[in-house]
Amino acid sequence: MPEYKLPDVGEGLTEAEIVTWKVKVGDVVAVNDIVVEIETAKSLVELPSPFAGEVTALLVAEGETVPVGTPIIAIGEPAAAPVPAAAAPAASSAPAAPPAEIDLSNPAAGGLGEGESLVGRSKVEGGAVRRPRRVASGADAARLQTAASFMPGQASPMVEAVEVEPVVEPVVAGSPDRAEPLSPAAVRVLAKPPVRKLAKDLGVDLATLIGSGPGGVITRADVEGAPSPHRAMPERYADLGRPGVAPMQGATETREPIKGVRKAMAQAMVSSAFTAPHVTEWVQVDVTRTVEFVERLRERREFRDLKVSPLLVLARAVTLALRRTPIINSFWDDAAQEVVIRGGVNLGIAAATPRGLVVPNIMGADALSMRELGSAIGDLVAVAREGRTQPADMAGGTFTITNVGVFGVDGGTPIINPGESAILCFGQIADRPWVVDGELAVRKVATLTLSFDHRHIDGEAGSRFLADVASILEDPATGLVF
Repeated sequence: MPEYKLPDVGEGLTEAEIVTWKVKVGDVVAVNDIVVEIETAKSLVELPSPFAGEVTALLVAEGETVPVGTPIIAIGEPAAAPVPAAAAPAASSAPAAPPAEIDLSNPAAGGLGEGESLVGRSKVEGGAVRRPRRVASGADAARLQTAASFMPGQASPMVEAVEVEPVVEPVVAGSPDRAEPLSPAAVRVLAKPPVRKLAKDLGVDLATLIGSGPGGVITRADVEGAPSPHRAMPERYADLGRPGVAPMQGATETREPIKGVRKAMAQAMVSSAFTAPHVTEWVQVDVTRTVEFVERLRERREFRDLKVSPLLVLARAVTLALRRTPIINSFWDDAAQEVVIRGGVNLGIAAATPRGLVVPNIMGADALSMRELGSAIGDLVAVAREGRTQPADMAGGTFTITNVGVFGVDGGTPIINPGESAILCFGQIADRPWVVDGELAVRKVATLTLSFDHRHIDGEAGSRFLADVASILEDPATGLVF
């Protein structure tokens, strides 16, 4: 039975999270049918099936992060699918077999090695029962059988059986007239070790939960959504210790796992901040003429189907200014002890998404026309906001623009994207008093902030580049001289 192993969908991918299964056990799929959506360290990616056949098992639960190469789904021939016990025809004359017993209390009894976790193993055996067991029937049996099918022929290392105390039927031990009461310690629900620890920390009783994962596995979301007596109530720190002041009631602490895009962003920012010595410069610019220029572009027929904004003019200004100061379009190769100046501009546009900050880039942005650049920016932002930017589209950037103006922010001190040497922050455009030809006037003003790697970019190069960009935004016709 072929097993589909998690592939490396991007250069250097080591792990990914299973976000959403697009199929379920029993579905028949064809080659290239989408079977699962995963989240890598950079984006959401839909994986097609390399096999055709019937889905016999989903080997990883939604929300789990697994290494590349881990089997995630089993697909077999439709005829090879196991027949559920309830549907199997009974022998005409043979007596009915005793109900399947689910032994969850002793991993060693199932042939598991040390350190492996027991999901559930069905067996039919006679004789005395040496440890309490349960008879699973109905929906409960189906749940356990599904869980046991996670790893055909072996137990799953990704799920751990945790003790609970549901109402079950007694086990017949040795003779049909002798029923042995079921010990609560013998009956367990399925949960991963991290989820079990979380439940313990929050004081959540797993026996009260219904697992939403495949086969009834209790997920982190199930635990986090349950009432907890141990969740800390936030307090107003300024009021702590004051007589008569009680903690805020009705609010709970919320925890979000650090994974995927957010984890990759955190690691990249820490690495950049503590590797490259950042220098930041800024300038305020009268962008009134840029705003007017954008309005004229919107009226042109070739731009009517595009979302034209001052960001387009800024992107064009950056590609032009880099021609005069190419050291800005470079990176520091520490291993080779060389500064590498790029021959073209792969312009990154930082985009905030629900899963974290991503920086897809426009390949060869310096070779594009204004309309082509506008179209590329529109496509890039739309795909990024959906969280579906492919890893290849976020590799090889040479310079990045981050637009904080859309949030009503004037400016900031951005951290350089790893593998690059500079990043430009574009603040909001606002009406401000400005002196024009000796007269006070209200103009459209924005702040540009440039952070650059001071190991190989000095103040003169950084200042010249920033001044060139500002001059083009102040008068877009200035771009004709570059």
